Amino acid sequence: MNNVIEKNRRFYERYVKDLIHSRFADYENRIAVGIAGEGSDCFGYDDEISRDHDFGTGVCLWVNDEDMEEFGYLLSIAYNELVDSVERSYYTDRLRERRGVMTIHDFYSDILQIDCDTKHCTMSEENWLKLDHSCLKTAVNGEVFRDDSGEFSAFRNLLLGYYPDKIWRNRIAQQLHLYASALQVNYARCMSRNDIVAAELCRSKGLTSAMELYFLLKREYPPYYKWTYRALCEMDEEGAFSDKIRQLASEKVNPDAWISTRYHPNRQNYKDHIVCLSEEIASLLEELLEERDMIRIHSRYMEMHVNDVLNGK
Repeated sequence: MNNVIEKNRRFYERYVKDLIHSRFADYENRIAVGIAGEGSDCFGYDDEISRDHDFGTGVCLWVNDEDMEEFGYLLSIAYNELVDSVERSYYTDRLRERRGVMTIHDFYSDILQIDCDTKHCTMSEENWLKLDHSCLKTAVNGEVFRDDSGEFSAFRNLLLGYYPDKIWRNRIAQQLHLYASALQVNYARCMSRNDIVAAELCRSKGLTSAMELYFLLKREYPPYYKWTYRALCEMDEEGAFSDKIRQLASEKVNPDAWISTRYHPNRQNYKDHIVCLSEEIASLLEELLEERDMIRIHSRYMEMHVNDVLNGK
């Protein structure tokens, strides 16, 4: 288990569990407890650098709307008093917003930025389409220590079940198009014009799409962008894909590779190492698509696979 999450579990076992049992025994089985949501500690990525802000020990206590009205506010007062009394809890005002007592509805709705139907545990297609990958990962990260009623975990499990097939295919197709346009077309156009700034933007957009495609094809949500590559490395056990991504991010733009080279839509300039890496990444993405049996033809040009993905071949 991650050390940061384990530390918060110990805080729950040593302090919070007794508080709930001694002062809210009648409601004990209606209070879900864990650590999840915003913050690197909920992803298990907290380190010394992260600890310059919003750092401290604590847990989330989730209740439904009715229970918040009945006893939630008293529970919140008791929890905050506990936190203030514990030595070295280091609570900041921002961390207080992320920990403590909150409703199940508000926790998910605030993170996903939609009005979540946590009572009936459903999600409309319209809402699925609105969601951002990283906010979904934020909603299901961390760990639930206790949830006797299962209300909090029910909606968590709905999200963990991943996108409905139509939405999933839509998102893959969108990123295939973005990767192709950014790295396989527009990068070369920009370099042919010696527009280095635009070329760098193309590389950045292509990197983002490549990593999003990897997560989509592995049916996992990526975390907040600054943690995406770290999470990708953890998923990519063989390391081939993450290594190419790192190489692409590290390679310097080389205008000399485009001297006396005219842009041609059907020919790649392999004198440019960024072009080479883009095609190698595309080849790995094609393999992932084939593993999912989502494409009919062999092509490293990602735009060629958009219709197959959308139409289920």
